[in-house]
Amino acid sequence: MIRSTVCACGARKRIVKPRPIKSSPAARPKGIEGFFADLGPGLITGCADDDPSGISTYSMAGALFGYSFLWSALLSFPLMVTLQTMCGRLGLVAGRGLAGVVRRRYSRWVLWGACSLLVVANVFNIGADLGGMSAATEMITGVGAPVWTPLYTAVIVGFLFYSSYRRIAQIFKWLTLVLLAYVVTAFFAKVDWHQALAASFHPRPIWSRDYLEVLVAILGTTISPYLFFWQASQEVEEQRAAGKTTVAQRMGASNEDLRRLRVDVSAGMFASNFIMYFIILTTAATLHTHGLVKIETARDAALALRPLAGNAAYVLFTLGLIGTGMLGVPVLAGSCAYAISEAAAWRGSLDARPHRARDFYVVLAAAMILGLAINWLGMSAVKMLFWSAILNGLLAPPLILLVVLLTSDRKVMGDRVSSPVQKLLGWISLAIMAVSAIAMFVC
Repeated sequence: MIRSTVCACGARKRIVKPRPIKSSPAARPKGIEGFFADLGPGLITGCADDDPSGISTYSMAGALFGYSFLWSALLSFPLMVTLQTMCGRLGLVAGRGLAGVVRRRYSRWVLWGACSLLVVANVFNIGADLGGMSAATEMITGVGAPVWTPLYTAVIVGFLFYSSYRRIAQIFKWLTLVLLAYVVTAFFAKVDWHQALAASFHPRPIWSRDYLEVLVAILGTTISPYLFFWQASQEVEEQRAAGKTTVAQRMGASNEDLRRLRVDVSAGMFASNFIMYFIILTTAATLHTHGLVKIETARDAALALRPLAGNAAYVLFTLGLIGTGMLGVPVLAGSCAYAISEAAAWRGSLDARPHRARDFYVVLAAAMILGLAINWLGMSAVKMLFWSAILNGLLAPPLILLVVLLTSDRKVMGDRVSSPVQKLLGWISLAIMAVSAIAMFVC
């Protein structure tokens, strides 16, 4: 269905109302094979969420407050699944990324305001992650971090410039296995499971500035703005890879598409929070138990683990930090490029060669270079990793509001609007993050 509306500036916009698509009768693998066949953008998005900034935040939570924050992994899981499913559904139904939908539905100040929030948070996060990866590599090699930061930047930029989306997706899928290092590390620690389970299901929040800062950081690094843009854009990329090159071909979603999306996103968010839970568990059982509460980065946590849990735990923790950076930083830079390109109506895709999507790749490279520059300005990587998580927590609420409104709008979603339960969880996510941020400043 196509009809016209008149926007505030007087221009006439065409709104295409998507129609549901019937499920394809094509056969699909069953059982375990079918489950893994469904995994894709959601799994990558979830695992990219556990970047060096996130690992540092979880390490600090475990070191400072012991098992007290384990409940946050259980609370954030349904909220993450809901919001990322909303974003994926938006990309599937509208055939565009999040910024592309905002551009067609809202005014320019809303569009560029949302993109500005994303870019600020992402550039800072890229800088923090590059610094964390370099510091971890210095621990293993003895070569100074200033050597590794530009090297990692060049490798990631080259990889994104000269590889196809399909190749990138395949590599990222396998790279998610590096997160298992944090599960294995937990078995080197002597966990008090009775205390851990009690803290998981019986939260006892503390009204203090330190506690609230860590809470905002945890929420910011689990429910991050860049994940919203990345999820929607990757669903579009998946459709492009399947041969749906035009928006008209991509609009609408079958029941099978939505089922696959739910499986993919749920698996990705579960993996993300499973790793989060084990990092808090490990650092609580080792660092907090031994009074080592002055942990400000994952690097500090890795060094402290060495005498407490052995060299194997130290090596696994450190290699995991480097691997998660290689997964998370490209997602941060890529989400910037997708958002700005969609907002400016440029051609942009990781499947397009740089000479065919020049503006897209310029934004991607610029985000990486600005992140590198933050490290060269002498800002402490120790503080950047934690404060980038807090920044994400502060900037997320306005973008959550956009996601909830867009996925509840029949002009955008047609009959595929969010269910009442999804809407409720979306509003709860917004309320929790906004209240936590306000409380942090008030306390």
